[in-house]
Amino acid sequence: MRRPGYWILALLGLGFGLGLPLLLGGQELLPVLASISWQLPVMLILMISLAWNFNTGRLLLLLGGMGKKPSYGLTLETVLATEFAFCVTPGGSGGLVTYTYLLGNFGLSSPQSLAICAIDQLMDVLFFITALTGIMVYWFVKPTTLHPGWQMAILALIMLGGVIAAGLFFNFFHRFLNRLNAILRFFNISRKRRRALIKWLIEFHRSLQFVRGYAKLRLIGVYLFCLGYWLMRYSVFYVVIHGLNGNISWSYCFITQMFSHTVGQATMVPGGSGGAEVSSSLFLTPLLGGAQAAAVILLWRFATFYFYLVCGGPAFARLAGAPLWHKLTNSK
Repeated sequence: MRRPGYWILALLGLGFGLGLPLLLGGQELLPVLASISWQLPVMLILMISLAWNFNTGRLLLLLGGMGKKPSYGLTLETVLATEFAFCVTPGGSGGLVTYTYLLGNFGLSSPQSLAICAIDQLMDVLFFITALTGIMVYWFVKPTTLHPGWQMAILALIMLGGVIAAGLFFNFFHRFLNRLNAILRFFNISRKRRRALIKWLIEFHRSLQFVRGYAKLRLIGVYLFCLGYWLMRYSVFYVVIHGLNGNISWSYCFITQMFSHTVGQATMVPGGSGGAEVSSSLFLTPLLGGAQAAAVILLWRFATFYFYLVCGGPAFARLAGAPLWHKLTNSK
C-alpha cells in the first residue's frame, strides 16, 4: 500500500481499537477500570516479558543449531523487533519479512535464515493444531469447570503426542504416502486430487529435510520454548478475566483469543485493531456484561498489542531502521 494509505489505516485501527471498548463499556466502564488493582497490570507485563524470554530461548537454540553463538541481548532485541513489525503491518505481513532480514545480523545466509523461519513456523503450526485438538477432546470428556492448571497439563500431554506423531510422519513418510493413497482410492477420490495432495505433502516433507541437521534434544528444547511462549501469552486473557472477578474457563479463553486474532488479521488493519475487539466482545459480553467485557478487552490489548509497540519500537529502530520500515509501509 502507499505510505499515506498506511498511516490512515493505522490511525483508523487505533481509533477503533480504543473506541469500541469505550463504546461497549459506556458510563459503567470507568468505575470498573478504577477498581483494578495495580498488581494486575504488573502481572500482565511480567507474563509478556516471560513469554518474550521463551521466544528468545527458542531463537538461541535455533541459531545454535546453525553453529552460531549470539548474545542474549541481540537475540531478545530481534524477537522484540519482529513482534513490533508483526503488530504494525496489515495481517502481520511484516513479521516474517523482518524476522528473515534480522537473522542476517547473526551471520546467516539467506537459505539458513529461511530454514530457521520454517522451523519456527512449523513449531507454531504444530502447537495450534494440537492445542485445538486437545481442547476439543477435553470439552467432550471433561466439564469446563476443571482447574486451569489441569487443563493446561492435559493440553501439554496431547501436544507431546502431536510431536511423536510428527516424528513418525517424518521417519515413515513413504509408507505413509502409500497408505494415504490407498485410503483416498477407497473413498473414490479422483486421481487428480490425489496427485495434488500427495505433491503438496512431498513438498512439505522436503521443507522439513533441514531438521535432520538438528539434534533431537535441541528440537525438543525449541518446542518446549514454543509451548511456554504460547501458553504464557494465551493465559493473559484468563488472568485478566479472573483479575476482574470473572469466571470463565481457560480453554474458553484460549478459543476466544484464537478466533479474535484470526478475525483481527483478516481485517488487514495493523494489529488487527477493531476486528480483535469486536470479535472478543461477542464471546465476553454475554458472560460478563458490557462494562466488564470492555475492561477485559482494554487490559488484554494493552498487554498483547500496545505494550508490544512500546517495547518493540526502539528495538526495530535500532536493528532495522528506516530502510526496512519504508519497505514495510510502502509495499503495494
